[in-house]
Amino acid sequence: MTNRSSIFLPPDRYLGPDPAQKQIAEELYGLIANAPLVCPHGHVDPRLFSDPDYSFGTPTEMIIIPDHYIFRMLYSQGISMESLGIPRQDGGPVEQDHRKIWQTFAENFYLFRGTPTGVWLNYSFDYVFGVEQKLNGETAQAIYDQIADCLQKPAFRPRALFEQFNVEVLTTTDTATDPLEHHQAIRDSGWSGRILPTFRPDAVINLDAAGWRENIDQLGERVGYEVSSYGKFIDALENRRAFFKSMGATATDHAALTPYTNQLSPAEAEAIFQRALQGQASADDARLFTGHMLMEMARMSTEDGLVMQLHPGSLRSHNTAVFERFGVDKGGDIPIQTEYTNNLRPLLTRYGSDPRLTLILFTLDETTYGRELAPLAGHYPAVKLGPPWWFFDSLNGMDYFFHKVSETAGIYNTVGFNDDTRAFPSIPARHDVWRRATAHWVAGLHVRGIVDMEDAEAMMHDLAYNLAKQAYKFN
Repeated sequence: MTNRSSIFLPPDRYLGPDPAQKQIAEELYGLIANAPLVCPHGHVDPRLFSDPDYSFGTPTEMIIIPDHYIFRMLYSQGISMESLGIPRQDGGPVEQDHRKIWQTFAENFYLFRGTPTGVWLNYSFDYVFGVEQKLNGETAQAIYDQIADCLQKPAFRPRALFEQFNVEVLTTTDTATDPLEHHQAIRDSGWSGRILPTFRPDAVINLDAAGWRENIDQLGERVGYEVSSYGKFIDALENRRAFFKSMGATATDHAALTPYTNQLSPAEAEAIFQRALQGQASADDARLFTGHMLMEMARMSTEDGLVMQLHPGSLRSHNTAVFERFGVDKGGDIPIQTEYTNNLRPLLTRYGSDPRLTLILFTLDETTYGRELAPLAGHYPAVKLGPPWWFFDSLNGMDYFFHKVSETAGIYNTVGFNDDTRAFPSIPARHDVWRRATAHWVAGLHVRGIVDMEDAEAMMHDLAYNLAKQAYKFN
């Protein structure tokens, strides 16, 4: 009989109830269960790997404070961010007792039942730290002690876990003005782990970004001249892209409220840029300029070969009070309806058939899968579809994605999986969910007579490993 107080991780989890399909799914999953992890998009801090003796600190510092997937759920139930130790913008008081924060988390862990976050956390507790008991108010401090004891050992330093997790390559996401000193330190150390930067210029491209003017000044400091004109701005971005590429970057990443694109004339772009420098840019100026700069980023990618990722559809920092008190990335980003077909047409008209461009599209609007994204990826050579992202990085989200895009785009116009995480210990858990969801879906194709086992096995290897490695140019 199963111990009701133990973490529930049956070996056939997520593979579906149908016996015939489950048997095939287990065989397919077994083929790739231990394949190396390719992590082409995420938000893990490179500082974890620049210092070979880096410590995660306490269990609370490692698991709760940096992960908005966790504290947004607790906040939704009326638990204050201060009580969870989330730093305030004004430096005001927050809970400093990490055991107390952990106790609050544990007493409310039931909130994550049936959620992707609950799945990731239980897998991480078991797989990474050897925790067998369910987390709750009664077990909280014993589990805290167990994890804290692990974190004191060399085997739980980030570099050691990177190797234990069998990560082949992991990319970070870095602002255009980032000096990449931690990436340089990793290189200089001689460690063999492959940690690569990704160029994310939102803070200087989006005129409505917080601190845009200061960001432009910092961009000038990085390139060694004042960015006082649109022409110098373009030169500076090309300069920084070249620097990122010299540091191993293979991709760029762009967030925008919508995927709107348009081509401004040089004079129009200059006029908007000058208004922005003077603090006089309008909301329409910002929309036009971002749309134009997405065109410019595509143009630059055709010249320097960096893969272009686009993540539209998130209304950032929807909760103004949380944003003002705690800053960005605090769980208040909410999806909006997103239209791709018309918005992307200018960019795709110019670059969509250019073999030098790879444009990876993500969405937070599932209704676009079959109506827009799969037909676009199934036609334009440049377009590839990213995996279910953020709120849809789940069993149901993955299954829906497969069913909606595969018949029109095929799997070879997708890019496999990325974990998109700040929570480094959850990376194996997220890939495991993807691989099991993939096995369930591909097994269904086989038992329904759509693909034979030879093709099913090839699809598993591609979706678990090959597609991501090829799309992101990890040679």
